[in-house]
Amino acid sequence: MKDYHISKHNSFYTIGLNYKKADAEIRGKFSLVEASIDNLLMQAKAQGIDGLLVTSTCNRTELYGFAQHPFQLIKLLCDNTLGTVEEFQEVAYVYKNNDAISHLFRVGTGLDSQILGDFEIISQLRQSFNRSKKFNIANPFLERLCNSVIQASKRIKNDTEISSGATSVAFASVQYIFKTIPDISDKNILLFGTGKIGRNTCENLIKHTKNSQITLINRTKDKAQRIAGKFDLVVKDYGDLQTEIRNSDVLIVATGAQSPTISKEMIHTKKPLLILDLSIPKNVAFDVTDLPNVSLVHLDQLSQITDDNLERRKQFIPEAEAIIEHIKDEFIQWLETRKFAPVIKALKKKLKTMKDEELNFQSKKLTDFNSVQADIVSERIIQKITKQFANHLKGDDIDADNSLALIQKVFQLELETK
Repeated sequence: MKDYHISKHNSFYTIGLNYKKADAEIRGKFSLVEASIDNLLMQAKAQGIDGLLVTSTCNRTELYGFAQHPFQLIKLLCDNTLGTVEEFQEVAYVYKNNDAISHLFRVGTGLDSQILGDFEIISQLRQSFNRSKKFNIANPFLERLCNSVIQASKRIKNDTEISSGATSVAFASVQYIFKTIPDISDKNILLFGTGKIGRNTCENLIKHTKNSQITLINRTKDKAQRIAGKFDLVVKDYGDLQTEIRNSDVLIVATGAQSPTISKEMIHTKKPLLILDLSIPKNVAFDVTDLPNVSLVHLDQLSQITDDNLERRKQFIPEAEAIIEHIKDEFIQWLETRKFAPVIKALKKKLKTMKDEELNFQSKKLTDFNSVQADIVSERIIQKITKQFANHLKGDDIDADNSLALIQKVFQLELETK
């Protein structure tokens, strides 16, 4: 399939990094908080970029947008994160035009997720589009593309079993806790922070154990109280953190800081303590493992835990890919029509002007001229001619930009400007 882009000078790119090649530390360097995303979009707008989406999750950071060269997007990312261009190049990927479109479909439909069939990304994609729209940097191409990806995601979720069975990082966390900690129902569990995976892990623990000894601490206490009420947790003050760690058997860290929130100095425990760090970047200092009785597991290790459900999901990948291809083809057809429409419309208008002039001339010249029949025949010929041009422009081996320029030149077309 040929590459598609909207203008002669800009191509559509995806640039980014994800869990496949970038470890948690590198992903942490390139993660974007909301304020950074806002700043990045404003910078892009000032540079004349007219379409850009930004997503940053614990597993990936990606930019999808129009540029003369992908380095424009790479520089925007590096300018707004702690990562360098050299670090990015070590682990990154760059996709252009059709490949960039295909990648976004795979990401949005859970085929590129760390846990196959995880549809968490689709809500983040929606948020990304709404943010770009707010900054007036979401063009019709991006809007149609996002809607197509959302449509594919819904179809795959409803028509295949790729997301069947309980398997997620939160579920893997609970499985790990069960395997590692005997008599979990009698143990003290502390959740520090209100990150989504941490909350889901606690919800799963409550579901699968009879444990009523789960405590939540967050820097912002009112946020902790709102979440605690939903999950039936006890809330303690941030100042009680060290005391609560000392009393805990399991510490789940779900904070969203750019540097560690749990250090070696904060832990004074005399009994075994399992720490699950579910944060990106890592929020537990690695040297806590120097302490006797302390074991540390990070999100990336938990993501590698596969179960029967995950293996079962793989058999539905071809079904999901077929749905993506169908909806992607519809998007490409829309894109073609959008690209060629102004020229075909102008061509049709020019041919109709020629027809009207000729019919007018013949009606004055011939006494028995049937203008109604001549008009019908002429219209049909115009339809066939414009269809031939449209089919030519859609050809896989055609340089569409040169063909469009030639048609405009030959027929001296004036395109309507918005």
